[in-house]
Amino acid sequence: MPWKDELEAILGARAHGQSQEIIPRLKSLDERHPNIAEINHQLAWSCDVLGRFTDALPYYEKAVALGLAPNELSSALLGLGNTLRALGQQARAVEVLRSGKNQFPENREFDVFLALALHELGQHTAALQLLIETLCDTTEDPGLTAYQRAIRHAAAKLR
Repeated sequence: MPWKDELEAILGARAHGQSQEIIPRLKSLDERHPNIAEINHQLAWSCDVLGRFTDALPYYEKAVALGLAPNELSSALLGLGNTLRALGQQARAVEVLRSGKNQFPENREFDVFLALALHELGQHTAALQLLIETLCDTTEDPGLTAYQRAIRHAAAKLR
């Protein structure tokens, strides 16, 4: 794949703090090798990191539509969901993040971003319950683990 080496070189530059400078290089690579999911994913991620959510959105959508390897798909769905959330498209963000959560249940980051989107939709109880469940499931803090049963019980009774 002739584009792969060039993409790796561009990503190396990004790793050295050159996020702004690599977007034109990624766009050029995309023009020469259209419809490559990985290139679109990296374009989306680069725009996203710079807070350019409107620019990131079509690249995330195209990357997901073209198909990605599982680890990249997880990252792209999370980025797409969070970008939609940042753009005020909360209902769509919830849909994408729930899809990611269902496809990648071990990736608990979906729970946190989903809780943020639910909160912004006004579903405060569901958001708080999800965050508490995630905290209980992932923490190793001895104080929290000692009271985990009580915490879960209280979370289930939230209104």
